[in-house]
Amino acid sequence: MVVAARRRAVRDGDRQIDTAHLLHALLESDPEVRAAIGDRRKVARLLGYLVQRSIGYGLRWQSSVEDSGAVPALRGPSGLSPAAAEAMAAARRRARRGRRGAARGMDVLAAVTGDPGSRAVEVLRRAGVEPAVLLGRIALSEYLTRY
Repeated sequence: MVVAARRRAVRDGDRQIDTAHLLHALLESDPEVRAAIGDRRKVARLLGYLVQRSIGYGLRWQSSVEDSGAVPALRGPSGLSPAAAEAMAAARRRARRGRRGAARGMDVLAAVTGDPGSRAVEVLRRAGVEPAVLLGRIALSEYLTRY
């Protein structure tokens, strides 16, 4: 998923992978993530916004680093924005708490949705997906899977 997000960032002319790139890769590759969004029209709207980022929507993000302020800004060789790096770390912690080896798409979705200042949350809201409701669906899905 990170490889797909990196390709998307390069295609968009962005210097770093941000949370919107991660969201885009998740929506394209993970049926469980699309199911968590629920409404197919909202998934289509989300993908539409994400595709448009290089031709209009999201142009104001170009040449800037995504830093939602949730954590101190980190710089490093990962190629991830500070918010995306924190989301990936949170997804790994979430996977460990759930006794899973590697983070799954739903772990990454929960992590990017949980940062109210992230670009992914901005796109979700713009497409009519309420982050708190989505986080509730993710939690319910995990509960039902577990029991």
